[in-house]
Amino acid sequence: MMIASPPFTERSFRAIGTIATVVVPEDANVNVARAILRDQIAALDLACSRFRPDSEIESLHRQSGRAVVVSPLLFDALDVAIAVAERTHGAVDPTVGNAMCALGYDRDFDQVSTRPSLPPGALGPVVGYGHVHLCARTRTVRIPRGVRLDLGSSAKAFVADRAAARIADHLGAGVLVSIGGDVAVAGPAPREGWAIGIAVDSSAAGNDVDQVVAIRHGGLASSSTVVRSWYVGAERVHHIVDPVTGYSSAPYWRLVSVSGKSCVDANALSTAAIVWGSDTPDRLGAFDQAARLVRHDGRVFTLGGWPGDGVA
Repeated sequence: MMIASPPFTERSFRAIGTIATVVVPEDANVNVARAILRDQIAALDLACSRFRPDSEIESLHRQSGRAVVVSPLLFDALDVAIAVAERTHGAVDPTVGNAMCALGYDRDFDQVSTRPSLPPGALGPVVGYGHVHLCARTRTVRIPRGVRLDLGSSAKAFVADRAAARIADHLGAGVLVSIGGDVAVAGPAPREGWAIGIAVDSSAAGNDVDQVVAIRHGGLASSSTVVRSWYVGAERVHHIVDPVTGYSSAPYWRLVSVSGKSCVDANALSTAAIVWGSDTPDRLGAFDQAARLVRHDGRVFTLGGWPGDGVA
């Protein structure tokens, strides 16, 4: 959620099941910025969506078990996903596609509804990112037979960074891009930085946010166990899967927000933090990134230089 006021202008639109927003200085062409962002998201969707039978990643799934030449965009998105998995020691893993489908997240989230209870043995540890083989020289990808990939934990951040850089370069101006709460900024920042509202729901109005912080470069991402959730039988589940269990991670944190050198860096840790649960404060200490964590009981923890660093 952005707090944009004169001399800034913004445009928002719905895409890939969420809200995309671009903010630029008043004297920059916001309609051109919006068009670039739309094009970038559309290209990513065609390459990476597991909800489209015509997407490139679905074609890759149909050819699992063999090396497949893929487009530069899909290769880059997969390369980022593997890098995120390595950085988080497997907490954020792209091989969770089958687990997502088993839980019922097998279509655009707007269409996800309550599902019956899962049969015993329906879930278990995912295959793991180490079994996904990328070859930069030939631009090929090979995944094990029967494995489905899900890039939901990195692709939005990846395209936010990519779109922000392209818009800033095209307009010669500063820009903020937000895709469902994954925020990337590029180009010259406002004097006081880009103001960003922190809330469980990224579409919250300016007066409904919990806190407003500012960034001047890089990115900021928030992950929640509350908004993208549904029921499987009597149990409420959400979209962040623990690769160890193949099930939604325990809802220890309601909301985690992290800043980083890029939106990808920020999102990697905000998602991993949900999976790490009570171990998160100790694990985040190994990274030089500021974070704000809201526990299931509403208690707020901040660390790494986040405004109000400590426990509230």
